[in-house]
Amino acid sequence: TPPAVFPLSCVVQSYSWGKVGLESEVAKLLASGDPLVQIQPDRPYAELWMGAHPRGDAVIRDNRIPQKTLGQWIADNPACLGAKVKDAFQGHLPFLFKVLSVNTALSIQAHPNKELAAKLHAQFPEHYPDANHKPEMAIALTPFEGLCGFRPVEEIVSFLQTVPELRALIGEVAAEQLERSGSDDPRGVSAALRVCFTRLMKSEKKFFVDQLNMLVRRISQEAAEGKDTSGSNGDLLLRLHSQYPGDIGCFTIYFLNLVRLEPGEAMFLGANEPHAYLHGDCVECMACSDNTVRAGLTPKFIDVLTLCEMLNYTPAPSSSKIFLAAQSQLDPSVYLYDPPVPDFAIMRIEIPASIKLYLISAVDSASILLVIQGTAVGTSTAAASEMTLRRGSVLFISANESISLHLSSPDGMLLFRACCLL
Repeated sequence: TPPAVFPLSCVVQSYSWGKVGLESEVAKLLASGDPLVQIQPDRPYAELWMGAHPRGDAVIRDNRIPQKTLGQWIADNPACLGAKVKDAFQGHLPFLFKVLSVNTALSIQAHPNKELAAKLHAQFPEHYPDANHKPEMAIALTPFEGLCGFRPVEEIVSFLQTVPELRALIGEVAAEQLERSGSDDPRGVSAALRVCFTRLMKSEKKFFVDQLNMLVRRISQEAAEGKDTSGSNGDLLLRLHSQYPGDIGCFTIYFLNLVRLEPGEAMFLGANEPHAYLHGDCVECMACSDNTVRAGLTPKFIDVLTLCEMLNYTPAPSSSKIFLAAQSQLDPSVYLYDPPVPDFAIMRIEIPASIKLYLISAVDSASILLVIQGTAVGTSTAAASEMTLRRGSVLFISANESISLHLSSPDGMLLFRACCLL
């Protein structure tokens, strides 16, 4: 039988927002995973794609396997997915696992739910390449920050009162409607929020550029005089404006939560949740889709109308955006991030230094394993030979296969494993 556990060589995406050279966690993982890789000091290493997505299909590093890529191998051996996963997802790997190294902000975006994805794909296939939804989860590897979800209304109202340029863009009528909505039922609040955000995003280009320039001038001057600009979210405004001058996305910091994650903390982004990653390194897992509706902090195609129509306008504090892992009852080394969607789950596996032999247990799903720290030799009845695992190694593990790790590092191991737990 062909090997069902094998190492992968994964595709790098060099998007302009990525960290450059060996500043990037993606580049560091690549360099340690394969000593022959040449890291280019001026190239952005933004994303590492671990999966079988057609735009980044991982290459199989096992010369006994005739198929060149993971996508081809799964197509020829669909049973590797696990019976339930194979049936539920029509013989495709349902998730894409990634590492992201973010230097400058990604676009303000949201991912459509299944109905909207199908509709957008049918109408505008050039911008919306498939009909799938795209929930995603990010787990911080280094301190990580992003914008996520609408702030509590009182925070937005406070900005409307301290940032006249923002109020000018939204207009007095909409601003007052939001101020009055505080005591309403939640539907009234969401309706007022929708009006305000849509007015901001659809404001006339010349008008918002003028207002943004006035705001940046004012904040820069206040900062130079040593004043506290936190009431206007000054630091973040100046940072985003330096990255994307004249971009409407700079104003979204007054509507969206700033979420800061420590390593191991996660955020889950369901359908229609507005978000933008700002800085840091993370592992990310998502349903296997490329559908993104963008509206700012980007030079790419933006679709403001669709974005404003689709968003979830439920305000909530930034603390509510942090998704907690549950420590496994069966194995104290495993922490499970199990989001409210069927497409994927992630395990963080922390093997302490005292353990020299560790079993990566079998699950009823294909999975992808990434080594962040530590070294080991892996053996499996399903692998052709023993495998050296080190920082940056990526393994594909077929459903119901396990791996014994013989640890050789003095300080334990840190691994992440993406799978599908139906």
